Amino acid sequence: MNIDIPEGKHPIEYVWGDMVPGIGPAAANFSLAVYAHTTLGLEEFEAARLRIAQINGCLFCLDWRTERDGRKVEEAFAGEVAEWRTTDAFDERTRLAAEYAERYALDHHGLDDEFWNRMTARYSQPEIVELTMSLGSWLAFGRLNRVLGLDAMCVLPGH
Repeated sequence: MNIDIPEGKHPIEYVWGDMVPGIGPAAANFSLAVYAHTTLGLEEFEAARLRIAQINGCLFCLDWRTERDGRKVEEAFAGEVAEWRTTDAFDERTRLAAEYAERYALDHHGLDDEFWNRMTARYSQPEIVELTMSLGSWLAFGRLNRVLGLDAMCVLPGH
């Protein structure tokens, strides 16, 4: 579905703000908070974010790269994320972040004791809560953008 965007309006700002003023700005603030207040390392953050983007199919999210302290992951990183099971490019925390993202999106009922034992060996409980909230944001809002066709309307600056 494509939302009708009035002439001269930015699609994201219109849908996330003007159309639902009681919900959209709060959702936008939550989405922004995930980036502004994360304590996770760039690679594990991006591995989880990109895996959700790959599952959602959100064009905008797939094209986005989070910048932190002037650094971004390399373009090839997305390919490594898609191959998280077999890549030798990831440390264990990054691999777990990609795995958690995939399982969170596709099989959250299958998160068993074996998985949680591996996860808690590498991540603290606050980090797990933070990552889980981030996954929820990306899953919900990336999927919203994809389902409503906003991901094809919005492009990154310079594209």
